Amino acid sequence: MPGHLHELLIELFRQRPQLAAELLTSRLGTDLPEFDHARLECGDFPDINPTEYRADAVVVLANGTTPAVAVVVEVQLQPDKDKTWSWPVYLTTLRARLKCPTILLVLCPYRRTAAYCRRPITVAPEFTLKPLVLSPTDVPVVTDPETAEANPELAVLSAVAHGNHPDSETILTILATRVLAAPHGKMYIDQVTGLLPEAARHFLESLMTAGYEYQNELIRTYYFEGKTEGNVEGEAKALLRVLRKRGFHISDTLAARVAGHTDIEQLDVWLDRAVDAASLDEVFGE
Repeated sequence: MPGHLHELLIELFRQRPQLAAELLTSRLGTDLPEFDHARLECGDFPDINPTEYRADAVVVLANGTTPAVAVVVEVQLQPDKDKTWSWPVYLTTLRARLKCPTILLVLCPYRRTAAYCRRPITVAPEFTLKPLVLSPTDVPVVTDPETAEANPELAVLSAVAHGNHPDSETILTILATRVLAAPHGKMYIDQVTGLLPEAARHFLESLMTAGYEYQNELIRTYYFEGKTEGNVEGEAKALLRVLRKRGFHISDTLAARVAGHTDIEQLDVWLDRAVDAASLDEVFGE
């Protein structure tokens, strides 16, 4: 299922742009300039005619509104000589657009393709592009529950890269028990399941059956406890517990906002939304 694999890997960066910086620094040893946030940028490059160029994803690491560096993220499943022509266009066009340095990060699930993509690309005399390539051997084996909870996208990447690893059962157990409750966790696991070797797939499916029911039961318990108490304090506590159990990061500011809210009808609306919302905006938006 090459199409599903390609889409899943790109989705990880769409949901967590910061992942690009984390992989570049911790796995590929890249020095990055200081930045205070990561955001997605349009990956279309219509500047060059008549050919239309489109990167898989573009992540901008910025200080406030000022770009510090832009990362073009490409997923490459097999060698493609045409990329030696298009990749330099992505970087130079993006550099001109954002007025900042650019980096090419290529994710290669297969070692042979990774070796091919690491070849330097000569653009002009003394102008050589060296793609930064992440292969399965560069992806950490995530078996630590706290790491998976803090960075579910990294845990998903680990499961995809290490389906045949000796610790694959531990990797998948962490995925099923710690990533499931995260925003988009069920979607991630559904897609990973279809990409695993048969034995690993059956193991994850068995974990999911038990884990999904367990997580849902906890969420239902918190939900109905809040409804039963029928007061502002009970609703607020239930709302925060449901959100945390589902893997959302609750800032001190948001927790104080919920705890200090006095409109029980509004808290009731938020609690209903919290059970299956995909983002905090869906819970608290108008």
